[in-house]
Amino acid sequence: MPEQRVEIGGLSFNCRVDGPAGAPWLVFSNSLMTDLSMWDEQVAALAGRHRILRYDQRGHGGTAVPDHPATFEELAADAAALMERFAVERATFIGISMGAATGFFLAARYPSRLARLVACDGPAKTAPGNQAAWDERIALAQAGGMAALAGPTLGRWFTPASIAADLPVLPKVRAMIEATPIDGFIACARALQSYDITAALPGLTLPVLLMAGEKDGALPAALRETAGQIPRARFIEIPAAGHLINLEQPASFLSALEPFLAAKPGA
Repeated sequence: MPEQRVEIGGLSFNCRVDGPAGAPWLVFSNSLMTDLSMWDEQVAALAGRHRILRYDQRGHGGTAVPDHPATFEELAADAAALMERFAVERATFIGISMGAATGFFLAARYPSRLARLVACDGPAKTAPGNQAAWDERIALAQAGGMAALAGPTLGRWFTPASIAADLPVLPKVRAMIEATPIDGFIACARALQSYDITAALPGLTLPVLLMAGEKDGALPAALRETAGQIPRARFIEIPAAGHLINLEQPASFLSALEPFLAAKPGA
């Protein structure tokens, strides 16, 4: 099914559905400065056995830019409303970075929607010092456009080895960063700048898989700690990977994901 637009809360969202009707649903949610195409390889691998909904988060890809700073309450409500629109009663929600935080809020606020949660390289709250870091990145984008963010962002997202080897996916990621509307980036950066869903973690009753790249700074330790706060969570570290584990180490990512998807939700 080709990409399509749906209206949710006054915004036009760009979405895509793949896979056979009647198969178990997966919902993929993108990171900041990317779009739904970041999941192409995973969809190609999984669409034979799953019905898959992808969408561009507000202000990203083909989705309209909001006229105010976003919050994760809104981003979770967007996902829930899109699931309603596409008749997704329950799904496994898979998010990375901004999409991971969206997943935490979705699980906490709309628990009946999710059978499982996979949260990758995204903490359950804004890390100390990150408020100032987001102000700096916003200022850089305002001064030099999104192209000014591309180089530094790639350097944070991918390991030095992948940068040195000119990993084939890097031009695709650079293009996604540069194509992100500045106001869309700023709107969602404001959400990332100040959020905290940790109080809700002990109340999550669904199976949760947390993943992080080995080289993604403090996130492996943070997500390992988060796994300890969720009753049915486990953590997997992906070797030789930075922030976007599904793009840098897609085989390892899929090897970690598939057994989780195959397990019975009650297991």
